[in-house]
Amino acid sequence: MSHLAVPGSGTPPPELDVGVDVRALSVRRGKVSVLQELTFAIPTGQITGLLGPSGSGKTTLMRAIVGVQIITSGSVTVLGRRAGDPALRHEVGYVTQSPSVYQDLSVEDNVRYFAAMHGRGREAVRTALEIVGLSELAKRRAADLSGGQFSRVSLACALVGRPKLLILDEPTVGLDPVLRADLWDRFASLAAEGTTLIISSHVMEEASHCDTLLLLRESRLLAQLTPEELRRRGATDDLELAFLRLIQAGPAAVLDGAA
Repeated sequence: MSHLAVPGSGTPPPELDVGVDVRALSVRRGKVSVLQELTFAIPTGQITGLLGPSGSGKTTLMRAIVGVQIITSGSVTVLGRRAGDPALRHEVGYVTQSPSVYQDLSVEDNVRYFAAMHGRGREAVRTALEIVGLSELAKRRAADLSGGQFSRVSLACALVGRPKLLILDEPTVGLDPVLRADLWDRFASLAAEGTTLIISSHVMEEASHCDTLLLLRESRLLAQLTPEELRRRGATDDLELAFLRLIQAGPAAVLDGAA
C-alpha cells in the first residue's frame, strides 16, 4: 500500500474503498481540546495502527469511530454510515483495554453469549477461541484465568461476530511474544479476508505489521503514513526512534517530509 496522507489530505486513491472517513473531527471536554480538526480516511481490508503518547487522544478517537463518543464538530462515517448508526451494531467490533467478560461464566460460554447476539453458531465460537489461543481453556471459568488470558476472552468475544470493522485498544498488552506474533498473523489474515482493523499500540515493533499508521500528538493528527515512510522521514530503520524524531520535530517537519 503506497498511499500516504498528511493532515487535511487523508483520502485514499479512488481504487480503494473507504472503511472509515473522518472529517474535521473535534472533541472538547469542558475547555480542554481532546481532538482537534482530525481529517483522514482508512481503506477497507487493511490494518491501521494508531500511535501516540499517552493523552494524545487515541482512545477518544476510537470511541468516536465506534459511535459512543459525543463529538463537538466534524463528522465520522463508518462503512458508509454515520458512526453509531444502529445498522452498524453487527458490523463493528470494539475491544477496550478493560475486558468485557462475565467472570462467573466459562470462556466458551462468554464467547457463545456474544455469538448468539450476532446470530453465530458453534463453529464461529470454535474459530474465535482458536484465533486467540484459548481452545484448551474453553471450559475454564473466566475468573480463574491469568490477566493475559482474561483479555484474550474479550478479543474472542469481538471476533466471534466477524465484524467488518474491528477496533482494538492495545490488544497485545500483557501477552507473551509468541502469542503476540501469532495474533498479528491472525490480524493479517482477517485483513486479507476483507476486515478493516484499527489497532492502538505502545509497542513500536508492532507498527511494522500495519499497512498505514496514524500518528497523534497533543490531540492533533501529526501524520498518516506507512511504516516505510515513517522510517524514511525519521532517517532510521528503528521505528521507535523514527517515531520519536517525528513527534519531536512537529507538524512542519512532517509536511516538509511529505513534499
